Amino acid sequence: MHSSRFAPMPDGGRSAGDVPAIQDTYPEDVAHCYGCGRLNDVGHQIKTYPAGDETITEFTPESYHMAIPGFAYGGLVASIIDCHSTGSAAIFQMQHAGKTVGSELSPRFVTAHLEVEYLLPTPLSEFQLVGRLIEIKGRKVVVETELSVDGTVTATGSAVLVEIPEHLFDPKV
Repeated sequence: MHSSRFAPMPDGGRSAGDVPAIQDTYPEDVAHCYGCGRLNDVGHQIKTYPAGDETITEFTPESYHMAIPGFAYGGLVASIIDCHSTGSAAIFQMQHAGKTVGSELSPRFVTAHLEVEYLLPTPLSEFQLVGRLIEIKGRKVVVETELSVDGTVTATGSAVLVEIPEHLFDPKV
């Protein structure tokens, strides 16, 4: 399990105050993502929380996430930005609808487009991600994310996320 400043919840999730991570409110049949699925025991299991008009995630990479000594490989950076963005889209969509995280199962988003700009090599140290809403239009949400380590932004991402229609969920999974 990766470290975080958020307190553990009784079910193994984490909470920022009384608000659960959005990933802990995903319907079970769509909670298997390698990056953010709480039901994927070998995945990253990132946790994204609302923070006013932004979203936050903290993630600590392991030594096996190395590209060159001391630095994370770029695919990890992209993956964490991607999953933070899908979680952010769910949070922003719920807020837009006047709902709070944890009040019901959250909508689930997939990535339609992702651009990552690598600004500096990213140290193998705790990542802090901050997401900002750019646009909501129907089932489409656009999110921009900054990934920083020790206060220095090392990568940014821009993602177009699309809400999965409920009829595509498979209750047999």
